[in-house]
Amino acid sequence: MPLMFDFPFEELKNYQGITPRPADFDDYWQKGLQEMKSVDPQVEIKPADFHAPGVECSDLFFTGVGGARVHAKLLRPQKTAQPHPAVLMFHGYTGNAGDWMDKLGYAAAGFTVAALDCRGQGNISQDSGRVIGNTLHGHIIRGLDDALAGRPEKLMFRSVFLDTAELAAIIMAMPDVDPERVGACGGSQGGALTLACAALEPRIRRAAPMYPFLSDYKRVWSMDQGSLAYLELREYFRFFDPTHQNEERVFENLGYIDIQNLAPRIRAEILWGIGLMDVTCPPSSQFATYNKITAPKSMTIYPDYDHEVLPGFSDKTFEFMLGL
Repeated sequence: MPLMFDFPFEELKNYQGITPRPADFDDYWQKGLQEMKSVDPQVEIKPADFHAPGVECSDLFFTGVGGARVHAKLLRPQKTAQPHPAVLMFHGYTGNAGDWMDKLGYAAAGFTVAALDCRGQGNISQDSGRVIGNTLHGHIIRGLDDALAGRPEKLMFRSVFLDTAELAAIIMAMPDVDPERVGACGGSQGGALTLACAALEPRIRRAAPMYPFLSDYKRVWSMDQGSLAYLELREYFRFFDPTHQNEERVFENLGYIDIQNLAPRIRAEILWGIGLMDVTCPPSSQFATYNKITAPKSMTIYPDYDHEVLPGFSDKTFEFMLGL
């Protein structure tokens, strides 16, 4: 296999990651879930401007941790057996939920579809966080100075991860949705959020991440891949810790929002798509998470592909979700 910049494939299959796992990691997320459940989501559903035959298209809003109003696109089949399955969709870094069109196939197949707009990214979901120090342009490092000061609950991705679990709970509570037949999917950041959602909401039945982001930050850094999606790591050190005095503590705190540390909580069946030439989310960073999942799992490998469209994987994902 043409793996030129990462571990040989045989080593990838056993790689366990090098980013530290904070000693209070489980307590951190337990408290996060308790905070999420203490917030009144104030769910609001409004008719969307987009219309399609046989599908009810709506804008869904809810209140997440920190008081942010978070948006998701919601599609519900008008005629289907009750109750029916649902699928949650998560988008790439700095992006948005995308067009309605690419969700209609699931709705036509009898699924409720909810596509999250991540708070503070390329959409209308609010970022209500108040943090000290820099925010630069990246959400990985947003709240990092607070974390270094002993307040890791201020990390931006903590809120985003909890938003995925809150959206799942909202959809599962809908009277026409079978809460035991809910799946999640997405690529890059969306792949990471798919796994975070499955870890924080154990009722997620199936999850299909494609080359997930936000995994094994220290490995990415050690490979000198602090560019592209992970550029803010390099810029954080350049601007705020040029002699790396806090490097160990930085990576330890990033461990709170590292999906490899959430992976053992996952109970959903996993279908994973990976390109072995991925320089944006290196294969070793992905295997660090995949190898920690104890639930049923399979990986579809594209030896010659980078961080790009993986031919046929969307079709495999659709067929995978039809099994809910």
